[in-house]
Amino acid sequence: MATQISSREFNQDTSGAKKAADAGPVYITDRGRPAHVLLTFDAYETLIGKHRVLELLAEPVGVEDIDFSSPRSRDVAVPARLD
Repeated sequence: MATQISSREFNQDTSGAKKAADAGPVYITDRGRPAHVLLTFDAYETLIGKHRVLELLAEPVGVEDIDFSSPRSRDVAVPARLD
């Protein structure tokens, strides 16, 4: 069962919206038009597939090959003097 609430109602009763999401998607409207959908994480995983979320959150392949050295304090830019 889907529920529809305004963004104002959502802001005033977030816990109620979360409880409603247990029964199905909650459509959150902005000025009367659908703007967002609140789902439980289980419903979200069902929608996109369980392993897809973990793959997207995993460290990207090849990132360990990137050389990065943080700037030392003396390497920090100094504002220009305009006098």
